[in-house]
Amino acid sequence: MTEDQVKQIVIDIIDEIAPDEDTTGLKPEVNLRDQMDLDSMDFLDIVMELRKQHGIEVPEEDYPKLASLDSCAEYLTPKFNAK
Repeated sequence: MTEDQVKQIVIDIIDEIAPDEDTTGLKPEVNLRDQMDLDSMDFLDIVMELRKQHGIEVPEEDYPKLASLDSCAEYLTPKFNAK
């Protein structure tokens, strides 16, 4: 799986949990919470959906690695490819 595919998975999850948010113009290098109105519960929902939909576990100490689309892709791509 490529980093772009992982970014799209994260965007799809955001679209599911926050349907009112516009994800079309997201800047991959900018913190997601700075670009959208995501609170800590939304962020936890993203982590839970990664586990539920894709079997990807993200330990709490790694949550900061999911700050931007770029950092999500960097952190999650190896996890997807190890499955």
